[in-house]
Amino acid sequence: MAQQTSADGLVGTDAPSAPATTRGRAKAERRVALLHAAAHLFARRGFDGVSLEDLGSAVGVSGPAVYRHFASKQAVIVALLVDASERLLRGGRAVVDGAPDDDGALRSLIAFHTDFSLSEPDVIRVQDRDLEALPPDDQQAVRKLQRTYVDLWVGVLSSLAPATERAELRLRAQATFGLLNSTPFSARGLTTSRTRELLEEMALAALGRSRG
Repeated sequence: MAQQTSADGLVGTDAPSAPATTRGRAKAERRVALLHAAAHLFARRGFDGVSLEDLGSAVGVSGPAVYRHFASKQAVIVALLVDASERLLRGGRAVVDGAPDDDGALRSLIAFHTDFSLSEPDVIRVQDRDLEALPPDDQQAVRKLQRTYVDLWVGVLSSLAPATERAELRLRAQATFGLLNSTPFSARGLTTSRTRELLEEMALAALGRSRG
C-alpha cells in the first residue's frame, strides 16, 4: 500500500485521484465494497477465520480477483484500519476547525465520534481484536494516528479546563472513547436517535461537562 508522510509526520495512504473512466469508477467501487465486506466478515469470524475466497464471494467475484485490488488479505485489513484512523483524525480536525468556540468543538467531537461508533461497529470490533494482524510498521502508523486523535480532544479539553492536568484530561478522553465504542454493541431495544442522545449525554458527563 502506497504511503505518504504529511507535514505533521503522520503516515497514511496516498489519496487516490477520482477515477476518470467507467472502468476506473467500477474498480474503485469494487474496492470499497471489498473493504465493507472485510469489516463485516472480520468482525464476525476474526481475521484468521476469513479467506480471500470468502471476501471475493461476499462481493460476487472469485478469490483471485481480489488481487486486482489488494496484494494480500493482510493488505485488506491494513487498508481498513489505517483508513478508519485517518478518517477519524481528519474528521475530528474538521469539526474542531469549524466550531465557534471550545465548548462547541467538544460537543461537535462527541457528536462526530458517536456517529462513527453507531455507523461502523464492525470496524471497531476489528480494531479491538485484530490490530496485531497488521505488520509492525502499520500497527505503529495506526497507533500514531490514534494518539494524534486523542491529543486533538485533549487540546480542546485543556482549553476548557486549563487548570486540570493533561494526564487527567487524557484519561477522560480515552474513557469516553471506550464508552462510545463499546455501548452500541449492547444497545438493544432503543432507537438510534435515543441511543445517540444517551451516548452524548454520558460522554459529556465522562468529560466533566454538563449537558446544558
